[in-house]
Amino acid sequence: MGLTPLEGLVMGTRSGDVDPAVLIHLQRNAGMSVDDIDDLLNRRSGLKGLAGENDFREIHRLVEEGDASAQRALDVYIHRLRKYIGAYLAVLGRVDVITFTAGVGENDDIVRALAIKGLEPFGIAVDAERNAGRKKEPVTISPDWTSTRVMVVPTNEELAIARQAIATIERAGLEGTSDETDPSPASTGHA
Repeated sequence: MGLTPLEGLVMGTRSGDVDPAVLIHLQRNAGMSVDDIDDLLNRRSGLKGLAGENDFREIHRLVEEGDASAQRALDVYIHRLRKYIGAYLAVLGRVDVITFTAGVGENDDIVRALAIKGLEPFGIAVDAERNAGRKKEPVTISPDWTSTRVMVVPTNEELAIARQAIATIERAGLEGTSDETDPSPASTGHA
């Protein structure tokens, strides 16, 4: 992600990277307002815009039934993942670990396998048995021979938020002044 979650990968309802001229085109040719474009790119694009669904379970079901839009959505999603893996490999010169996380990363072994497929010449691979199924604990899914580990690391957003909240409260308690804790009208600027 960049300034907003729109930059980067295609998401459930977000577009991911797009040509900046798309914004001008939508305004000029489709008569869309800034708010309309914002809604389109954040809430009606991505997998939802490509396949009409943003849940990978449903997309996989539709792909199995031969739905061309669902197949295109899956192909675009995988293409973007692979593009970013390649870009970071080129920029960094080497990659120690590729980590899949969050909803899709933890739960979708098909996406994980397709994202890594064909990267064996770069020392990157997924072991089919290790990759199978949903992952509830951190696990390595690459074969032992690879030079880059591929892992699934489940998120714990609630724990991260709680830790940050505690740290913020502790800093405020240590760095606070008596004026900040004084509820009198003079300290709050209210009379």
